[in-house]
Amino acid sequence: MYLFTKANLIRFLAGAICLLLVLNFVGFRTDGGSGTSLSKLSIRRVHKYAHIYGNASSDGAVGGEASRLPASPLALSKDRERDQELNGGPNSTIRTVIATANFTSIPQDLTRFLLGTKKFLPPRQKSTSALLTNCTDPDPRDGGPITPNTTLESLDVIEAELGPLLRPGGAFEPENCNAQHHVAIVVPFRDRYAHLLVFLRNIHPFLMKQRIAYRIFIVEQTNGKPFNRAAMMNIGYLEALKLYQWDCFIFHDVDLLPLDDRNLYNCPRQPRHMSVAIDTLNFRLPYRSIFGGVSAMTREHFQAVNGFSNSFFGWGGEDDDMSNRLKHANLFISRYPVNIARYKMLKHQKEKANPKRYENLQNGMSKIEQDGINSIKYSIYSIKQFPTFTWYLAELKNSERKS
Repeated sequence: MYLFTKANLIRFLAGAICLLLVLNFVGFRTDGGSGTSLSKLSIRRVHKYAHIYGNASSDGAVGGEASRLPASPLALSKDRERDQELNGGPNSTIRTVIATANFTSIPQDLTRFLLGTKKFLPPRQKSTSALLTNCTDPDPRDGGPITPNTTLESLDVIEAELGPLLRPGGAFEPENCNAQHHVAIVVPFRDRYAHLLVFLRNIHPFLMKQRIAYRIFIVEQTNGKPFNRAAMMNIGYLEALKLYQWDCFIFHDVDLLPLDDRNLYNCPRQPRHMSVAIDTLNFRLPYRSIFGGVSAMTREHFQAVNGFSNSFFGWGGEDDDMSNRLKHANLFISRYPVNIARYKMLKHQKEKANPKRYENLQNGMSKIEQDGINSIKYSIYSIKQFPTFTWYLAELKNSERKS
């Protein structure tokens, strides 16, 4: 009888408003891609599979629009993204790539680091650029140990913090000098969304102080096959080169955070193993030939060894195979001192080991010329430029080899 009193109605309305505020704060969204927020559950909730660049030719080589690489880094406008998603459907095609080791089609006149989403960013005026001196490496006396921020925040918070300092797609270029190192940070990825948020929050401030031009590429593997870390790094390498002719590449696990800002992410003369000392390994190098975790290679290094092997499905083996490839190409692994190349590993469940990793390692030397960036087959389902990173959703077409 007294259920619908004025006081009870006010209590009900207040409770409903509080519930809506809580749900909005948590950030679980159901719209397909109307905003730029990244769901904690899956990037795929934000963006539908989309046909991106054009069709592959019938013989497998990339043809048509896909083969004509832009003269400046790729820009996807909002209208183009929306049109591509609307055109996607059961009868639409997806760009399938069969990579070759011929990079002569990459534009040679990329003299500026032009990165953007809505439009191409104009280059600096020649007079302005001429007045700027070349960037130099930070003075090691100004650096030292750092403590990473492992507090988990939503992508919206991270974008609000870092977005104004970055160019779209997670790109950065120093404004007060001409960068001498143009670095693509390639992160192989699957189902590590919490780690990704912590990684982005820490890696950008760390890199901004180093006076390099860089962009972060997150390459996510679709479900259906065991995770192939090496293949995702090969894909990241090939796709990043379609945006810019990067000087070098740093292949970076998403669960590793640098602990010293003297650990420079610049381009090495010899392939550099970056993650020398990890906290979970008591800050000790497990063995001399290790090349996993975080590694840096120039474009020439990577081409000389035909990239990573595509044969390692599941955890383990691909980094040791790369170490063998480097030795085969008469390259050696360089490292920073153990007191500088230190990393924190974020906690995670151990991955299922690759049961064929030792077999693949044993046979790897005989497959270098046939197994790598010249033989990888993959499809790009979607590309999205977030304020703090560029994201690719890729399906690997290579099958696990029967040795």
